[in-house]
Amino acid sequence: MYWHAEFAWLGDHIAADVLIEVDGERFTRITPGVPAPPDARRLPGLTLPGLANAHSHAFHRALRARAQGGRGTFWTWREQMYAVAERLDPDTYRALAAAVYAEMALAGVSCVGEFHYLHHRPGGEPYDDPNAMGEALIAAAADAGIRITLLDTCYLTGGIGRPLQGAQLRFGDGTAGDWARRVDSLHDRTGKSGSAHARVGAAVHSVRAVPREQIGAVADWARRHGAPLHVHLSEQPAENAECRDAYGMTPTRLLAECGALGARTVAVHATHLTGEDIGLLGATTTGVCMCPTTERDLADGIGPARDLADAGSPICLGSDQHAVIDLFEEARAVELDERLRTRERGHWTAGSLLAAATWNGHYGLGWPEAGRLEPGSYADLVTVVLDSPRTAGAGPEHLAEAAVFAATAADVRHVVVSGREIVRDGRHLLVGDVAAALDAAIAAVTRRT
Repeated sequence: MYWHAEFAWLGDHIAADVLIEVDGERFTRITPGVPAPPDARRLPGLTLPGLANAHSHAFHRALRARAQGGRGTFWTWREQMYAVAERLDPDTYRALAAAVYAEMALAGVSCVGEFHYLHHRPGGEPYDDPNAMGEALIAAAADAGIRITLLDTCYLTGGIGRPLQGAQLRFGDGTAGDWARRVDSLHDRTGKSGSAHARVGAAVHSVRAVPREQIGAVADWARRHGAPLHVHLSEQPAENAECRDAYGMTPTRLLAECGALGARTVAVHATHLTGEDIGLLGATTTGVCMCPTTERDLADGIGPARDLADAGSPICLGSDQHAVIDLFEEARAVELDERLRTRERGHWTAGSLLAAATWNGHYGLGWPEAGRLEPGSYADLVTVVLDSPRTAGAGPEHLAEAAVFAATAADVRHVVVSGREIVRDGRHLLVGDVAAALDAAIAAVTRRT
């Protein structure tokens, strides 16, 4: 199969007239500077590798517009989120997640990291299949045509030394050992079923939600399975204060002492860090997932992304609670937020931000063979038009900047995932009317009449 890109980003430069050859799910040859064969599918615009959304809570999408009014903080928003969490079951979760993942596909996302902690029935009783909710998410990704890393999350306490209560009872497995036994079953089943689009990773929800003595068990599970390990880190100053009061150290230092940092680990947010924290994350090459649209929507703050990258932490991107689903917006926000923080411009090149949205994210999700236009990589393509009101006027020498600093998700026209066309001319080929699917799925879990 052949695609021919008018322009393509090849990791370190933009090339014109790029012939892209695919066999099955993988690229076999990438050749710039050649005319299109008669049977090639043409991709007018700028073609990129598939984007990786490294941090998602799919059900939070139901809160868009509902949680933006009035004053408050992260903690008041959380209560609204819990209300939605109480209403989901495997069927409604699959429908909602499939619509959300289809929205991601329309935005150019070929792989999602789903930070999944909504495991059990309301009240905490397991479903007949203890992994029914996780299986629903894996099926939803297949429905939408994208790949998924299900980051099955250990969530044991409602705060340091406090029991789970209310909606949180759905999240808990009792102990890290019980969590591991449940996830072993899901991991084994996913492998045996030949779910080529799905992999299972691990997550520590936060140092608030997993006691110090049990963090190591989650990290050990990830090491044994060669799986990614993700963790919410220092999203709120209150988390830091609670950790210092309980353990006499920052959350980053606690994770380091529990053996939870390293090249397979991704710290999400990492907003309120000390200099020592930044050094620990960088020295262990722990990745950091920045979610700027969520961090600003929830008034979390601006994280030290440039300092983290300089220290040695690869940066990837996520849309988290999906105030918007637009990885181009997330990418440019990393630079623009740094400008606000420092009052200087030019901290990141467009190429480095595209890498954060593509290969870095795939690596952090345990798909190192994706996120690049090169032979052997998964055949994921995202084409951005160059003649929209946002992108018009950019010359060939500025197309990477046009993608990062001008384009939006609305400029994505074609998406290919693992060699399969998912979006054509801005229309999702599997779900069809994504807006209608979202409207119906959200109505089902918000009791909207």
